[in-house]
Amino acid sequence: MLALIAGTGALPNEVAAHLAERPLICAMEGFGPDSLTADIVFPLEQLGTFISDLKARNVTDICMAGAIQRPAIDPSRIDAATMPLVPVLQQAIMSGDDGALRAVIGIFEDAGLTVRAAHEIAPGLLPQLGCLTQAQPSEADLADADRAAGILRNMGAADIGQACAVSQGQALAVESIFGTDWMLQSLTQRPDAGGGVLFKAPKPQQDRRADLPTIGPNTISGAVAAGLAGIVIEKGGVIVLQKERVIEECNRLGLFLSVRERAI
Repeated sequence: MLALIAGTGALPNEVAAHLAERPLICAMEGFGPDSLTADIVFPLEQLGTFISDLKARNVTDICMAGAIQRPAIDPSRIDAATMPLVPVLQQAIMSGDDGALRAVIGIFEDAGLTVRAAHEIAPGLLPQLGCLTQAQPSEADLADADRAAGILRNMGAADIGQACAVSQGQALAVESIFGTDWMLQSLTQRPDAGGGVLFKAPKPQQDRRADLPTIGPNTISGAVAAGLAGIVIEKGGVIVLQKERVIEECNRLGLFLSVRERAI
């Protein structure tokens, strides 16, 4: 049996829609899914009890999909089943995103549960190689994507960000803890004439079972508002939400969307 641990955003709903059978929907307290009804809501301080509940329900596999923030741990709420996990949870909260997810995945695996990636159980979320839009990237755009891949390689080594914007070989903005939408918003008043690409890819050595980067309709409108010419993503490394709508919006707004081979 599969349990979908659903966070906020559109991804949990899309994963559930791709499945033949409804999974057990679970959510961490304070970060429930936008359009799914959770069967189990658990506080982080009772993670151990939650895992025991999953096993009692014959859950064998879990998939983590959607966004959550790092909650503060309330010591008064920690139950006996979770107490042994506290050192790992504290270290996870202090780590970068990938480090934190590796720690949480390790907790589930140590309990005998198999952690599966969203794109593993719903492979249609990953687009195929090539340009998906009527607009095509220029040679300068492809060069900017190469430059962006190098920037992400160095960012990833520090466990920071999965996206950056580059124009004429120069970094315009890099993704921080506030995410891609915030990064694009920061470019809406850029002082130059516009152009450049948004590039997204997983971090080098990232555990791809959770937190794979995504784009969706909001990314398209954000890229246009930022004055960018298009978006380049890594094949097999970036989920496209509402793919048909994304392509339609790109074509309507004159933006290109290109999927390239793994670069980093």
